Amino acid sequence: MDFSGKVALVTGSSSGIGAAIAKELATAKAKVAVHYRGNADGANLVAEEIRQQGGTCSIYQADVSSPEEAASLVKQVQQELGSLDILINNAGTTRDTLLMTMKEEDWDLVINTNLKSVYAMSRAALRGMIKSRWGRIVNITSVVGLTGQAGQANYAASKAGIIGFTKSLAREVASRNITVNAVAPGFIPTALTAVLNEEQNKAIVSDTPVGRMGTPEEVAWAVLFLAAERSSFITGQVLSVDGGLVMA
Repeated sequence: MDFSGKVALVTGSSSGIGAAIAKELATAKAKVAVHYRGNADGANLVAEEIRQQGGTCSIYQADVSSPEEAASLVKQVQQELGSLDILINNAGTTRDTLLMTMKEEDWDLVINTNLKSVYAMSRAALRGMIKSRWGRIVNITSVVGLTGQAGQANYAASKAGIIGFTKSLAREVASRNITVNAVAPGFIPTALTAVLNEEQNKAIVSDTPVGRMGTPEEVAWAVLFLAAERSSFITGQVLSVDGGLVMA
C-alpha cells in the first residue's frame, strides 16, 4: 500500500499498537503525526525509528479526551503537515476491577480516555475531511467490546461504545467519501496486557484457535487495509484481529 501524499494522525502512538500503526503508515510513505499524552520518551523513540527508516513524522502532545485540546491538536497537524487525511483513534487505558469495588474516578478515566477521545478527535478532524471530500477514520476497539469481560465493565463499555459510534458516524459521512471503521484486537502483548499472569496467558492462548497471541504489527496491517484508497466501499465495519477468538 502506498500512502504518499496522505497525512495520518495516530493517537496514543508512543508505544504498543499505536506505535506499530504509526511506523507501518510511515513505511507506506504517509506523513505521520505521532501523538502522546504523557510518554514523551516513547514518542521520541517511535519518531526516531521512523526517521531512521526514511519516514516523515512530527510529534504532538495533547489530552485527546479534552475537546479543546483535540481541536488544537488537529489544527497543529493541519498547519504543520498540510492536512489531516487519516485519523487513527487508538488512545486507551485500563483500570480493571470488579464493579462492586470500582471507583467512580476509574470509570470516568477509562470512559473519557477510550471513548470521549474518539468523539473529540473525530469531530475535530471531520471538517477538513468533509471539505476535501476524502477521509479515513479507524477506531481501535477490542474483542472485549464484543464479548464483555469480568473485571472490565468500564473498559468493555468504552470499547462497545466505540463500535456504536463507528457505525453511527459511518452513516453520517459516507456520502462525503469518508469511511469510518473499527479494528477489534484480541490479546496482543502490550503494556495493557502486561498485568496478566502466566496462568491467564496460557488460558488466552488455549482459547485462541490459532494457538498464540497476536502482534501489534498484525493489528497495524489491518488498520492500513481499512485506511487505504481501495477500501472506499468498506465502512461501518468492525474487523476482529484476534486469531479466531471471537467468531460471530
